[in-house]
Amino acid sequence: MSTPPVVNFITGNANKLREVKAILEPGITVQSQSIDIEEVQGTVEEVTKAKCRKAAETVNGPVLVEDTCLCFKALNDLPGPYIKWFMQSIGHQGLNNLLAAYDDKSADAVCTFGYSPGPGHEPILFQGRTRGKIVPPRGPGDFGWDPIFEYEGRTYAEMDKAEKNNISHRGLALKKLQDWFAEQ
Repeated sequence: MSTPPVVNFITGNANKLREVKAILEPGITVQSQSIDIEEVQGTVEEVTKAKCRKAAETVNGPVLVEDTCLCFKALNDLPGPYIKWFMQSIGHQGLNNLLAAYDDKSADAVCTFGYSPGPGHEPILFQGRTRGKIVPPRGPGDFGWDPIFEYEGRTYAEMDKAEKNNISHRGLALKKLQDWFAEQ
């Protein structure tokens, strides 16, 4: 039996680390480092690639990075890759308030992972997308915007972890990563 591949997931977010490990292990071993990497502005793909290149240079080895977006259709996909800063600034209620004047509450949860085998390699991207809608917060408020993103009648926060991981933007992106590793 071959040794599973190892990825060094660059994150300081314990919830993300738990989800990634739950989805990938034991087929892919997940190690983790928390490194503060400056995020460039741009599309989610540009942000993820820049973050991945910098992380590979910093650790001088293989890395996995992630960028998550929450794209409100009524706002031409804002807040998009800036959701982390919107959450910190205005919270769940503020995010709901952004859509108050619009009938369209639909949103895409988008997760983009970037993998690099090391410095000098072009990052490979794996993206997952889940269409849902923005609702007043329901469920535990311990993981980002999960309480306001509803998919098929329930918010991410109302789902058990295994169910969420099976249908979420993060789960879908990691399935593509798993498939890619299986082909290598």
